[in-house]
Amino acid sequence: MKKIPLRRCVVTKEQLPKKELLRIVRDKDGNITVDQTGKANGRGAYIKKDIEVLKLAKDKKILERALEINISEEVYDEIEKVIKN
Repeated sequence: MKKIPLRRCVVTKEQLPKKELLRIVRDKDGNITVDQTGKANGRGAYIKKDIEVLKLAKDKKILERALEINISEEVYDEIEKVIKN
């Protein structure tokens, strides 16, 4: 039986399988990207693939605290597009 990697959502604090979460990464240069491979270099934070969770993260600035950087509206829009697909 193969072990399923678990990660914690920074918003809901739930332990979920890695495939159910979306990884947001801040690289050395301070660029924020959506890491769909789960292997990009940089500081990462996982959020549940749910629009309501994203709205909560945006309102309470949870992702900004987790990644220690201000996040622009365009990045939140990009995350929303990835969640909807």
